[in-house]
Amino acid sequence: MPRLATSSYDKTVRVWDVDNPGYSLRTFTGHSATVMSLDFHPNKDDLICSCDFDGEIRYWSINNGSCARVSKGGTAQMRFQPRLGRYLAAAAENVVSILDVETQTCRYSLKGHTKSIHSVCWDPSGELLASVSEDSVRVWTLGTGSEGECVHELSCNGNKFHSCVFHPTYSSLLVIGCYQSLELWNMTENKTMTLSAHEGLIAALAVSTVNGLVASASHDKFVKLWK
Repeated sequence: MPRLATSSYDKTVRVWDVDNPGYSLRTFTGHSATVMSLDFHPNKDDLICSCDFDGEIRYWSINNGSCARVSKGGTAQMRFQPRLGRYLAAAAENVVSILDVETQTCRYSLKGHTKSIHSVCWDPSGELLASVSEDSVRVWTLGTGSEGECVHELSCNGNKFHSCVFHPTYSSLLVIGCYQSLELWNMTENKTMTLSAHEGLIAALAVSTVNGLVASASHDKFVKLWK
């Protein structure tokens, strides 16, 4: 859909019309702290979700401009499960909570990181979730219990980890953003390759499944596209 959303230190969430970038469709207010992360629901066009530095999660209705629900559990980043949108993964300190979107209950609590989690991302199938702290990356599968199972783990042996995204065409490849470099981690073979990428910390990564490109955004003020 032709919409873009931004969150800010000013404690607001704004929804924009891509075709008319000077015009803000909605401004959502209600957070009492810096809004750290947001995400559109994959199949409910009206639903957007955001979390702030105090751990409050808010669900917003784009159509009527109101806050639909409030819950707790995410401070650093949160992402809806792709395709189904049944779950919301929310990272706070060193734990990832998997919340049921309909009932707001915590279905899984993913524990194992010793340091604060900076980033989470789902694989395109919505069956695997990766979480990144500065010293390790963990890939989880959601089983029948409440813990979730860590199926792959990578420890940092150089630049600190910060962001991650599953490669858009190679399902076993995880792209990890570090300070100045990208780590390409083949989870199946547990091998890594380092690419010199930026002059600063790679704060965010995104992919296009349409053309197979990976985008990286860095503190060096550049956005780069990778093929």
